[in-house]
This record gives sequence, C-alpha cells and structure tokens, in this order.
Amino acid sequence: MELLARAALTRVLEPGEERGGRWLREHGAVGLIRLLTGPEPEAAVLTGVRPDRLAGYRRRAALADPRRDLALAAAAGGRFVCPGSAEWPTQLDDLADARPVGLWLRGRPDLRTWALRSVAVVGARACTPYGAHMAQTLAAGLAERGWVVVSGAAYGIDGAAHRGALASGGATAAVLACGVDVSYPRGHAGLLGRIAGQGLVLGELPPGSHPTPSRFVLRNRVIAALTRGTVVVEAAHRSGSLVTARRAQQLGRFTMGVPGPATSGLSAGVHELLRGEAVLVSDAAEVVELVGSIGELAPERRGPVLARDLLDRATARVLEALPAGRPADVEELALASGTGTDEVIGRLYELHSLGFVERQGDVWQLSRQTPEARTQTGSARRGGR
Repeated sequence: MELLARAALTRVLEPGEERGGRWLREHGAVGLIRLLTGPEPEAAVLTGVRPDRLAGYRRRAALADPRRDLALAAAAGGRFVCPGSAEWPTQLDDLADARPVGLWLRGRPDLRTWALRSVAVVGARACTPYGAHMAQTLAAGLAERGWVVVSGAAYGIDGAAHRGALASGGATAAVLACGVDVSYPRGHAGLLGRIAGQGLVLGELPPGSHPTPSRFVLRNRVIAALTRGTVVVEAAHRSGSLVTARRAQQLGRFTMGVPGPATSGLSAGVHELLRGEAVLVSDAAEVVELVGSIGELAPERRGPVLARDLLDRATARVLEALPAGRPADVEELALASGTGTDEVIGRLYELHSLGFVERQGDVWQLSRQTPEARTQTGSARRGGR
C-alpha cells in the first residue's frame, strides 16, 4: 500500500514541494492519498493551501493510476523505490520535507549502493571544448577509481561527463527532470539508452512526464543530496549548476570547481564558487582525495625529473657551490660546500663525467650547456624531423 500510495503521489505533488512533504510527514502516504481522494470536508485538515489549489491536488489524485504507472515503468525496464525500501539512498532524507516522494529508476544496479560512492559532475550546456575535455577526463578518472559519476544528461558538460564514464567502462547515473522513459533532450536518446544499459537513469516524475524549467532547478537538489560531492566544470553567473553546488554546500557535501581562463564568462560562476567555500580541483585524483576515504591521496605534484635531481646530496652541494659565469678552484669550492678538498675533487670528476662542469687547468667552471639543455635540444631536433 505504501509503494502504491507514493507512486500515486508522484502524479499529485511536484518535485521538491515542501508543503506536500509536510503533509506526508503528518499523515503518511496512504493517509494523504485517502484525504485527497475522500470526501471534501475531510481534506480540510490539509492546511497551508488555498481552496483552489487544494482542489487541483484532489483532481490530480483522482486521476492518478499507480498500477498503470508501475506497469509502464516495468515495460520500459524500470521500477519505483521509496523511503523505507532496501534500495532507498538514505542521504536523500537530508532534504527533509523537500525529500522526493520516491524515485523511478531504469537500470540494474542498486541505487543505494551506488550512491554511497558517487560524485556529481555538472556544468554549462553551451560549454567550451576545454570544458568538455575536462569533464570527460575527470569522469573517466573517477570511474576508473571505482566512483559513480552522476549528472543530469543535458547537453554540454553533463553529456561529456556521462560519456567519459561510459568510455572507461565505469559507472554513471543520470538524474532526469522528466519521466525515465522520456528521452530528453532528444539528441541524447542514444546516450540515455547506454546509461540505462550500463548504469542508472532516475527521476522523481512518473512515466511519460515531460520537463519544465522549474523541474530542472528542483532536480538539482537530488543530484546534490545523492552524491558525496559536486564538481562544477564550467558555469556562468546564474547557472543552474551553481544551484546544485550551493545546495550541496547547504547539505554539508563537498563542493569543488575546475578553474578556467579568467577571461571566460563560462568560468565566471566557477571562479565565484572558488572565492567562497569550494575547493579547486584539476583532476580525478584531487576529487577522490577530498571525497574519498582516509588514505585515498592524490599523487604528489612535481615538475619533470631533471638530471640534477638524480645527483646524491653531496655531489649536488658541490655543483651548487660553483659560481655562475666564472671559474673557481678546489679550495674555494670546499669552503663554499662545507666539504673536504679531496672529496670535492672526487665530486668534480663525477660532475665532469656527467657533463655538468668543465676543467681549465687548476680551476673548474659550469659547462656552457647543461645535460638538461642538451636533452631538450635533442628532443627538439627529433621532433623536427
């Protein structure tokens, strides 16, 4: 009865409707359906709404046919889960009265299990090639590390994130602002089919429901609550992706941003987040270090390994003691490096064999061309062939 009542209520209440959430908390799903479909005087206990609005709820409740919706979902390979069921992700309960009545799903994986290790990757629809590349690379890296990539299946960053996860053979979930049997946008029908086959497609609205602008905005709260953290790749000011990120912050989730050019309007919203509480990330390893378990650390960031990096400490000290632009004798180098003269001579011959220094009689000086410079020159010549 609970599942049928909640399935019916997805036809009655709009996503994120806190008034309806309060009624659910006060009367329960079965009790609320009975009030909305019973005699009109009984429905008067549903407070906080004008009579004409209440009449609209009652009309929708009278038309709701949850068994038909469940059959339509099953025919499309879908199902319905609600609070209290084994597959329900309890982190959605953080939304309080704005919590979904239930979720319609397509795909075989268990939503509760997937949501425990998931990250949202969101951003602009009209993204730049840089943004698409970053989203795809980031999602692929997360999927390869065993994380579920969650997004909204829109054009631009969302689509790039889903494709990146799919291409690496990883897990991805799309949260829709329409029925899970509706391909929206139409150009992503094939992508949504791949996501449903390899991952999960989910939403609050029953089969056949179409999106509206307000439903897109309200869908974002589910993405924010469902995941461990949200990464915004590109977003202009007033972007829906910023709504997702700020809701994630309110819910105590991690909020991250991938920086872009300072001159790009599509990165202005991300930079605004980064000036606040969001954390700058540049790849999947940094995301996992933030949202993952203790011990999941990003690798140390270093530049390219140079020949001088491979020298032992004593030899490097003698090399550093050589002045630039003029020669020096052994006694001067011993004093500058804090090393005995015999050892300095041995280190100088080692540096000479490696091409770092040159001998001129009794004095030594830095080579005109270091081993690093010779390597770069050789690489440039090979590249020009």
